[in-house]
Amino acid sequence: MLTDQQVAELRSHFPILRKKTYLYSCSQGALSDAVESGMREYADSWRTASDPWGEWMGVYEGLRAEFARFINASPDEVAIVNTASAGINAIASALSFDKRNKVVMGEYEFPTMGQIWLAQQARGASVEFVDGTDNAIATDSYARTIDERTSIVPVTQVSFVNGFRSDVAGIVRLARAQGALVFLDGYQDCGTRPIDVKALEVDFFVTGTLKYLLSAAGVAFLYVRRELVETLQPTMTSWFSQRDVFSFNTKRLDPAPSARRFETGTPPVPNLFMARPALQLLMNVGMENVAAQIAGLARAFQSGARELGIASKTPPDSCGPLVVLLAKDSTAIVERLATHGIMVSARHDGVRCAFHVYNTLDDVGAALDALKQNLDLMVRC
Repeated sequence: MLTDQQVAELRSHFPILRKKTYLYSCSQGALSDAVESGMREYADSWRTASDPWGEWMGVYEGLRAEFARFINASPDEVAIVNTASAGINAIASALSFDKRNKVVMGEYEFPTMGQIWLAQQARGASVEFVDGTDNAIATDSYARTIDERTSIVPVTQVSFVNGFRSDVAGIVRLARAQGALVFLDGYQDCGTRPIDVKALEVDFFVTGTLKYLLSAAGVAFLYVRRELVETLQPTMTSWFSQRDVFSFNTKRLDPAPSARRFETGTPPVPNLFMARPALQLLMNVGMENVAAQIAGLARAFQSGARELGIASKTPPDSCGPLVVLLAKDSTAIVERLATHGIMVSARHDGVRCAFHVYNTLDDVGAALDALKQNLDLMVRC
């Protein structure tokens, strides 16, 4: 558990926190001086290096190795892609829907996940959505849908729309019993608590850097379980997917034997320089410390919202990072809170308040005070 002094020192590295109450990490993490240093390091390298691409490939592979350690994987199981969409598409393009054609997912997935698998219907996929009740999806609902025809089960770790946390372990067990694959989307959770893809026993995992991993858009990571890597041949490919990137052989397709086969073109080099120090910052803080800080803040905020009589879309026992409150006009309340210097975001009828390790109980109090002044825009419970 971090001390108040440690949190204060950490906050000093995020200049925006001097002026704003930043509860916006579900859309974009706060900018740190570590990431700004990464920007400058890239510019210096571009300007001064005698062999920029040689240096940049070192950063590229260094980031792969560090993220692999972050999720308890090996580097050859990690692909660096530009977006989570690119990672999901790479796997979707590599699957056949001849014998097993069913894709099962919950209704609270991010639109990207639904849209990519719906696009596979043209290739024979049959997509079935598991309905939720009261902003939650019971594991039994998956049990009634996953069967011997199921190819893959995409599942969100934390839903972007309501903060609901999926029963990943339970869903994995159901999928395994039917011989189906599991694709975990960790974008709304990765960076807020320790993650071990081996312990979770998922086949695929995707996340990106612009939210709780505290960097910019343009870098995402795809984990593919080692036993599956060489059994999958994506039809989305390019030169960085090849065994020898710099062979420049136009007439030969020779995919890398590692997860790099799921990458495509030139990596976003400036973003690599920003992503690496952000990841190192989190690892230096310690992910157990990050998780404990977020859980305490999320529970305090939920308790305060209940005392104000505000209805919540997020389960009351949630440990964060995302708490979503019901609003009569979510866009209007986001604008009102902004006048108080409080940054939150809206999705549908929900106001999303996202907590990270740099937030404090003072932030919780400021948000609750502002909501109290604007109860006319909130749905009461």
